[in-house]
Amino acid sequence: MTAPVRVLVCDDQVLIRTGLTTIIDAQPDLEVVGECGDGQAAVDLVGRLRPDVVVMDVRMPVLDGIEATRLLAGSGVPHPVKVLVVTTFNLDEYVYEALRAGASGFLLKDAPPPQLLHGIRTVATGAALLDPEVTRQLVGRYAARIRPAEGGPEDIPLTPRELEVLRLIADGLSNSEIAAALVISQETVKTFVSRILSKLALRDRVQAVVYAYRRGLVT
Repeated sequence: MTAPVRVLVCDDQVLIRTGLTTIIDAQPDLEVVGECGDGQAAVDLVGRLRPDVVVMDVRMPVLDGIEATRLLAGSGVPHPVKVLVVTTFNLDEYVYEALRAGASGFLLKDAPPPQLLHGIRTVATGAALLDPEVTRQLVGRYAARIRPAEGGPEDIPLTPRELEVLRLIADGLSNSEIAAALVISQETVKTFVSRILSKLALRDRVQAVVYAYRRGLVT
């Protein structure tokens, strides 16, 4: 039997935290291993509990959810944890900052329970929660704020075909759309995507989109 996904719930409102915990714990394939009310406590607990997914609020005392996410899943973190940001604030700025900090997904607190559970399971598998088109729009909107990395496309350790697939990912195409555009199978696309993420040490498609913008593959 597969071990349940271990979840840490972080929200400064006790009622919301209790509600999230109750919903998650009712699932046979999910298990809440801890809960806390501020971002610093989340960082400390992750070090002790090693959850698979952290459900993280944005606005909290001591350390906000964005900064806590950066410490748990940001660039350079040796053992990053998957973070699903859940907030009452439906602002592009929060979505963008959460993704830049290393979050694997973003949900509103008024999302129905099935959507929350789907989000946790999706993030736990290593996939990004946001739809590719939504991701493209968000990153594209804030592209001017993405600091360009040193070096250009010629320095990227990918084959020409892998670069082509990366550009299509950044353009918001799904695997099936990439397969149709390149006249290859979806399984082949999955292989390319996996290889790209591995070669570039990226966690998911969201990071791949940001990487493509930083390297000037798309504008």
